[in-house]
Amino acid sequence: MEKYSASCRLILCCNSSSKVTEAVRSRCLNVRVNAPTKEEIVKVLEFIGKKEGLQLPSEFAARIAEKSNRSLRRAILSFETCRVQQYPFTNNQAIQAMDWEEYVSEIASDIMKEQSPKRLFQVRGKIYELLINCIPPEVVLKRLLFELLKKLDSELKHEICHWAAYFEHRMHLGQKAIFHIEGTVGYFHWIAT
Repeated sequence: MEKYSASCRLILCCNSSSKVTEAVRSRCLNVRVNAPTKEEIVKVLEFIGKKEGLQLPSEFAARIAEKSNRSLRRAILSFETCRVQQYPFTNNQAIQAMDWEEYVSEIASDIMKEQSPKRLFQVRGKIYELLINCIPPEVVLKRLLFELLKKLDSELKHEICHWAAYFEHRMHLGQKAIFHIEGTVGYFHWIAT
């Protein structure tokens, strides 16, 4: 980086600058780009609809933007999925969740049904499947926690959040993400019994 800085420029893109080592960060100009607003996402969806020759109701575009959680990639994928499911669009058309999110919801339901070593082994296999399909481990852990929180009583929510944060922190320090996700699930099994 330093040797060829006069003739070469590197652009590094990341979701979190904390994952970039301090040595690299100190040699770079850090530019933070915020996620697009819902209004900006709606404009992009309308632009895509216009280019594709699709009639996109503004209320439906706003619902897609709302459900995308300020992720333009997710909004565009949802838009494509809705186009495949039903066209012409309607204002009250269902916006389906991503397949991996439904799969994580299924894992959370499996965890809630039974707390046993056999179930833990089955859950581990499903988590491996998500990781093999390039779903980031932090995203899997966060989504799994979100799904479990929907199914827990209020007295356990604080404790499981604490331990999920602990294992997420350890995940960044360690090598194999599966161990830390499995640790969260195992700890949940322990406190739920």
